[in-house]
Amino acid sequence: MDNLENSLEKSSNFISRFTYHKLIDAGVNESIASYVNVFILLAVLILLVYIVQYLVRNMLRIVFTKLATSSNLRFFDYLLKNKFPHFLALIAPFSLIKNAIPIVFDDFPTLIKPLDMLMDIYMVFMIISIIMSIVRSGTDVLRERPAFHAKPMESYLSVVRMVFFLFGAVSIFSTVTGESPAAFFTAMGAASAVLLLMFKDSIMGFVASIQVTTNDMVRIGDWITMPKYGADGDVMEINLTTVKVQNFDKTITTIPTYTLISDSFQNWRGMQDSGGRRIKRSIIIKQSSIRFINDDELTRFQKIQGIKDYIENRSQEIKKHNEQIGADRSVALNGRNFTNFGLYRKYIDWYLNNHPGIRKDMTLMVRQLAPSENGLPLELYVFTNTTKWTEYEYIMADVFDHLIAAVPYFDLNIFELESGSDVFGIKFANELKVKSNR
Repeated sequence: MDNLENSLEKSSNFISRFTYHKLIDAGVNESIASYVNVFILLAVLILLVYIVQYLVRNMLRIVFTKLATSSNLRFFDYLLKNKFPHFLALIAPFSLIKNAIPIVFDDFPTLIKPLDMLMDIYMVFMIISIIMSIVRSGTDVLRERPAFHAKPMESYLSVVRMVFFLFGAVSIFSTVTGESPAAFFTAMGAASAVLLLMFKDSIMGFVASIQVTTNDMVRIGDWITMPKYGADGDVMEINLTTVKVQNFDKTITTIPTYTLISDSFQNWRGMQDSGGRRIKRSIIIKQSSIRFINDDELTRFQKIQGIKDYIENRSQEIKKHNEQIGADRSVALNGRNFTNFGLYRKYIDWYLNNHPGIRKDMTLMVRQLAPSENGLPLELYVFTNTTKWTEYEYIMADVFDHLIAAVPYFDLNIFELESGSDVFGIKFANELKVKSNR
């Protein structure tokens, strides 16, 4: 090994001395001959590096292009996309420069060691670039598989990148200082407070990214709502420090990753996976319009499809009960009775159970909420058979269009605040009443 190094040193000295003496013979002044010699050798080296890199890069590109076209493996396509041949081709010019430094700078030996150190640092970046190109290609291949579609692959890639950069930093530290990696971590320990402050978001994001991934809290494509940050849309990207959300108005909201574990948010994935989206909306009935239904009026209500059978069955049950308790039916308040509100509620229940856009295997309920000064709310709590926004809104509108239009058929009134026309109508009626009393 020593003999090989000695022979290389002699050959390098020979090349440098040869060009130097040629310059002297050509009449170049000795005071500048060394500088001219370095300039010429450096120019030749740059030319050789360009030629070698061009040839090797194109050769590797041709090889990997043939592999990509002849093979069914998408991995080779992604290697080309992520410039693997380009980074791999850097090895040849690197080796050429590394071995040429003693030749080019033979007249300036003090520069050889620093330049050699710079090349070692460059080698670290080159190796990391080659490895990361392979890792990115593997990540791109995994993204195409259904099992990884919703996984935060960018977050995993950021973690791998951080690990390799840490190894790179340790290697560069050892190269520059000549110390062991243990000394690097000792120095890091002394500066830990400053480093924690500088990389606070990255560290918190790293921990949060692991927790989010491990607990499957958020996936790519999930619809999340985070009012604090104005986020209401689909998750586009999850990386080490940020989560990108595309809102439904097509704006982009960026959320720090660590807020997904420090703050509360709503994930609509469960709704999307179930295949049904909830409708929870009320029709508010004016309480003064609710009344009992007498036997003569039942004939009219029996003509309404959907409650005919209910009225017939319920009538027998009510009649039997009233006979048992001896209810005086001359007063409607005595005994049990039908109400127009109860019939309307039953009609809604029948209508929802027969609507093609409503799921019957999920909660389907029509309930009466607590009355207030604004009327008596009749709430529909059902699920549609789709989670698509436009279809959901269409089904909900279709249901309420019909049910609101059906209210007058049950002699009910929908409560709403009085508008100008209502006030004018009341005033006009009062004026007519006053005139009639005169």
